[in-house]
Amino acid sequence: MIRIYEYGKIPADKIFKRQEYITGVTEPVKEIIANVRQNGDKAVFEYTEKFDKAALSSLEVSEAEIEEAFASVDKEFLEILKEAAENIRAFHQKQVRNSFVISEKDGVVIGQKVTPIEKVGLYVPGGTAAYPSTVLMDSIPAKIAGCPVIVMTTPPGKDGKVNPVILAAAKTAGVDRIFKVGGAQAIASLAYGTETIPKVDKIVGPGNAFVAEAKKQVYGQVSIDMIAGPSEILVIADKNSVPAHVAADLLSQAEHDANASAVLVTDSMELAKATQQEIEKQLALLPRQEIARKSIDNYGKIIVTDNLLDAIEVSNHIAPEHLELMADQPFDILDKVTNAGSVFMGRNCPEALGDYFAGPNHTLPTGGTARFSSPLSVDDFVKKSQFTYYTKDALKKIGKKVAFFANAEGLDAHARSVTIRIEE
Repeated sequence: MIRIYEYGKIPADKIFKRQEYITGVTEPVKEIIANVRQNGDKAVFEYTEKFDKAALSSLEVSEAEIEEAFASVDKEFLEILKEAAENIRAFHQKQVRNSFVISEKDGVVIGQKVTPIEKVGLYVPGGTAAYPSTVLMDSIPAKIAGCPVIVMTTPPGKDGKVNPVILAAAKTAGVDRIFKVGGAQAIASLAYGTETIPKVDKIVGPGNAFVAEAKKQVYGQVSIDMIAGPSEILVIADKNSVPAHVAADLLSQAEHDANASAVLVTDSMELAKATQQEIEKQLALLPRQEIARKSIDNYGKIIVTDNLLDAIEVSNHIAPEHLELMADQPFDILDKVTNAGSVFMGRNCPEALGDYFAGPNHTLPTGGTARFSSPLSVDDFVKKSQFTYYTKDALKKIGKKVAFFANAEGLDAHARSVTIRIEE
């Protein structure tokens, strides 16, 4: 059963302790990466048979397989998928940055050039659930950024096929190439390339502990979006909130993963106790009850504060991936939220809206990293180059100042590179 704590009456480490996630996988992942680097496709085929129990004849998903999958998916779902993609596209279109030029001083031109990353790799998890939403969230911002090549890896089923809804989402979003490979071997393939799978410049997308560790190990060889941990939700709810709604929202994340974290912070002990009981009732009805039960018992908690301002303070300290503000006037307290991945406002905005349909991205910082990082966005798929131009006269005007600065740092050659031109 989820535990109830009174804020200020127990040690802070009871409330703020974070779950351990990536443990005991460093060496196995290092071996997988080394094997893929050395043996390419051969290693990938072997790992796919070992871990996914699929004996493949080809790593790449063919156009015929994509068309077959698309035709097999429920037509109503395809329409929903299309509408969700339109919402995601509309939101992320607002994030596009333009290059700029400043030429306000005579003989001086400075600016910034925005260029899309050339090759992007998307990792889409498999395992206990299929995530077409992740396909849309990771590929649409890359498309908007203008990335010329977008490839996707996702583990196959035992039959050697990719879940049809994953392929339908990829076709809807415009993914260029799809490969049947999962786990650390997928990350290694994207980072270093194989005979079949192209080497990319950046890898994005969530995954299990092996995927997260592999992204960590290949960072520097390629860029990555983030090291994603287990899913998290924190609900701030006042006394007028409905316990059944709060419990449902907490369980929506608990069913993701046994390591997921579901937290309620409220100023009402009455709501806390009612939600505690409601969680037990709803848990008994869940198909993924075993997973959700482990999450709730091990990482779930209810924190009771004196007021909502204290509740926000607790939330800012935890810096959750998903934050729900169940209050009468959520926009009045939004400015006080400083650390959160994605914020869901009011009593009619369950986090699931953000997972699938609303438009803002659902690839979010976890494990407290919302203190310094942001949701996946168009910015993640571009790079920025600066440029500077000075005429000879413009350089003469400020050359001595630059030389003075260089000499102050003891870098004579720096200074000379300017003064040699002025003296001419």
